[in-house]
Amino acid sequence: MEERQPQWDATQERILDAADALIARRGVRGVTIAELARRAELSRPTIYRSWSDADDVVRASLLRRVARILATFPASPGSRSELVDDVLRFISLFREDPLYAHLLADEPEAFTRYTLERVGSSQRLILTWLAAAIGAAQDDGSVRKGVPDEIAVMLLLIAQSAVLSHGTVSDLIPETAWERELRAALDGLLRP
Repeated sequence: MEERQPQWDATQERILDAADALIARRGVRGVTIAELARRAELSRPTIYRSWSDADDVVRASLLRRVARILATFPASPGSRSELVDDVLRFISLFREDPLYAHLLADEPEAFTRYTLERVGSSQRLILTWLAAAIGAAQDDGSVRKGVPDEIAVMLLLIAQSAVLSHGTVSDLIPETAWERELRAALDGLLRP
């Protein structure tokens, strides 16, 4: 399940910056190779050297955003409580990210397509991070025994479901209670 931090060169970063701007302004359907080329001031063949189509660029754009969020977590947590804190912090940063917030609020079908219909590179990167964190917390004895990769999958499912359903239940449960109950669910999954 190992997924390494992606690396992009300066030209690819420029293209991904253009994709971010287009997604924010027009949504994912507004991202075309022609628009990317125009906004990035590059030729279409330059874009096609790195990606096969606009959908691939959107996926790379979303992966870059996840990688940037994960980069704010420099060390693996040493305990279950630190791991739960990190997952909740990741969720908060994810929900605050302007592009992901836009997709969740205005294009939930696109969010679903890019994050839930298949396990893509963004999810694999998150799973790699979670599995390493789970393994470190298992060494501490505060996380139950089990295969870290398998526990990571369930942790990701719980977190994704909570993020995707947040808007649906926001009238039923206050934010503080939502976070408290999500913390309890995550902690319960990991508890020995």
